[in-house]
Order: sequence, then C-alpha cells, then structure tokens
Amino acid sequence: MNPDIEAIFLDVGNTLRIVLEEPDFQQNAMQELMRLVGTLESQEAFFEKLETRWKAYRKASKASLLESPEEILWTKHLLPDYPAEKIAPLHGRLTRLWRDRDGRRVPRHDAKETIIELHRRGYLLGIIANTITETEIPDWMEADGVTQYFKTVILSSKVGIRKPDPEIYWMAARQIGVEPAKCAYLGDNPVRDVEGTRAAGFGMMILFDEPATLAKEPPTGEHTPDYTIKEIRELLDIFPPRNRQVN
Repeated sequence: MNPDIEAIFLDVGNTLRIVLEEPDFQQNAMQELMRLVGTLESQEAFFEKLETRWKAYRKASKASLLESPEEILWTKHLLPDYPAEKIAPLHGRLTRLWRDRDGRRVPRHDAKETIIELHRRGYLLGIIANTITETEIPDWMEADGVTQYFKTVILSSKVGIRKPDPEIYWMAARQIGVEPAKCAYLGDNPVRDVEGTRAAGFGMMILFDEPATLAKEPPTGEHTPDYTIKEIRELLDIFPPRNRQVN
C-alpha cells in the first residue's frame, strides 16, 4: 500500500459495471433505434453497416486518442447518409440505444458499498472513463445513489481525449485537487489503463481482473499494475482509513 494516496479514480465499464445479455432488451433497443432513424433497411443490413462504421471509428479514435462528441459520432461517423438536421437532435438517445444492443449494464454487487466505505475512510473519489455517451454514467450514479461520493467525473465523450493519453489523468487530478503522485487508479484494461496511469505519474495502479477484457486485450508485460484484484471490495484491503479515528 501507498500511505500517500489521497484520491482514488475508478473506471466504469467492466470495472464498476458489467453487461448482462438480455435478448428481449437488446432486440427492443435495436428496433427503437431503427424507428428513430426511420430506416427502410432490414435490421440485419442496417446494423451490419453500423457495425462496420463503428469499428472504423473505434480504430481511428484509439489511434488518435481523440473522442468525438455524440452529435459528431452520429452525423459524421455512424449515419453520414442521413440528414444531419434529423440525426443531430437524436444523438443522445441513439447512443444509449446503440449501447443497449449489447445488453443491460448493471453495477457489480460490491461496487456501491465499497465506494461508500472508501469515501468514509477519507479518500477523494473520481471517475475516469472512455465512453461515447455523456449521460449513461451520470444517470447510473444518480440511480444507484452514489453521485455524492464522487468529486470528479471525467468522460472521454465530454473532454474529447481518451485513455491512455496522460492528459485525461492529469485533468482529473487537477479537478480533484491532488497531485498525480498521490492518486490511484482502478481499471480493467491491462494495457491501456496501466500505460496511461504510469505515463501520468499516478502513485498506484490497480488492475481489475476481468476475463472479458483480457480476452480482447491480453497484457503485454510492458507495463504492470501494483495490484490485481478480482472483487471491487478488495480495494478495502489496499486502502486503510486515512483518518485513523474512522470506525
């Protein structure tokens, strides 16, 4: 453990929250997305086209470490063949439905209690997440009753840059008012999250052992975390109370 840590930043996707496949939920999302757009294509053809464009966008954004605002994502990258004046006002809803096609996102069973306890122990908490939606994470935080425990929320969709660009970590540290060396980060990506945290000079990096992420991006060995955990509550073994009078 590092006794100098004052702030802990957390990833969300596949870290604090996971995706559960629910066929009816996913099908409804796809049908609603098609209805909003007003496409006359078959579902198979429409989503095959979207998936191709999505992969191209993700490849480019990962290479540039830049994230497009939702409106640009839909009018320029995903649905450039539809009138921008029609698509632009729908961008927020379209993004949520696009993500819902993967399944329903739910918090891990021990996420909330751990967040509350870390706050009680005297740590400043924040979120740093790569995401294409500006509303999904704040909406989850409000619904789950954890908004008040986070002092800073940095989303790539809002700030325009992505992990592992160290600037997104520095931005978070500046907003929370703690120097990087006294910050820790928890994420599930063994390459991107570790690389970015190290480049930013954070004092600690904790890797969440998430099989779904490891299958897509196995560790390279170039960068290693300080800790690897399998349950969110294991953070409580790493971060003792900062104020020893907490009980």
